Amino acid sequence: MQPNRAYPGEKKWKGWLYVLPGLLVYLVFTFIPILETIRTSFYRWDGFSSEKIFVGLENYARLFTDNDFLRAFSHNLVFIIFYCLIPILIGLALASLLGRGKLPGMNFFRTVLFLPQVISMVVVGVIWRWIFNPTFGPLNLALRALGLGHLTRAWLGDFTLALPAVGSIATWVEYGFCMILFLAGMQRIPEEYYEASSLDGASRFQQLIHITIPSLRPEIVVAMITTIIAALRVFDLVYVTTRGGPGNSTLVAGIVIYRAAFLQNQTGYAAALATVLMLIILAISLLIRHFQSQTVELE
Repeated sequence: MQPNRAYPGEKKWKGWLYVLPGLLVYLVFTFIPILETIRTSFYRWDGFSSEKIFVGLENYARLFTDNDFLRAFSHNLVFIIFYCLIPILIGLALASLLGRGKLPGMNFFRTVLFLPQVISMVVVGVIWRWIFNPTFGPLNLALRALGLGHLTRAWLGDFTLALPAVGSIATWVEYGFCMILFLAGMQRIPEEYYEASSLDGASRFQQLIHITIPSLRPEIVVAMITTIIAALRVFDLVYVTTRGGPGNSTLVAGIVIYRAAFLQNQTGYAAALATVLMLIILAISLLIRHFQSQTVELE
């Protein structure tokens, strides 16, 4: 008998059949809702009635004079420090220590440090709201026990400290993701590089700067894009801990969109806000990717 013969294009169609279910899910639950959001942004609509009034770019013009949105977006930019910059630095330090360290129990420490990443953000918010509680929270109780009662604060109720307090929670969640990503990338760095640099008298810090970080550039780009997106689209953490307070001091774009859509019944305006936020996230992601590719070409 003649064995089964693969005809031209057969493997291609089989490949499409494998990915078709995933494409359908993406189409129904992601792509179509995005298109519908963009379409809704050109209307004045309360989200319930059948009456939709076409207003063109009115919703988009409005958001540039909306002080709440502008202030909220500035807070999102501040959150990039806590979601992206600090976690990447901590992740690099921990990956350098745990990836090449010879101390016992390294796998245990990797698991413990990564644990915050797998916990629901809502649960994380509830836990840290309890930790930051000014009356019976463990943080203030510990400060009083150490004789540092003058440092106790209503961390989430302070107009100045609320934003960095919520940001510190985000750092606690995100550094584990960065660490694991960098640990995976370090597996492809030849050990000979470190051995040769050690013979030349390089310190661990110099190895980190001149070997580890340049070799982890693709992982760093992925970490930057992922964490910046998380900072710009944050909602659940802020909603659970402060709901944008006190006095809008932790207000973020996600909260503004939520209020416009579900509390103020301004669905068209909320759709415009969401569309602009999506475009900003897309632009930043493409810019980072372009910068990374340009750097590789120069090398």
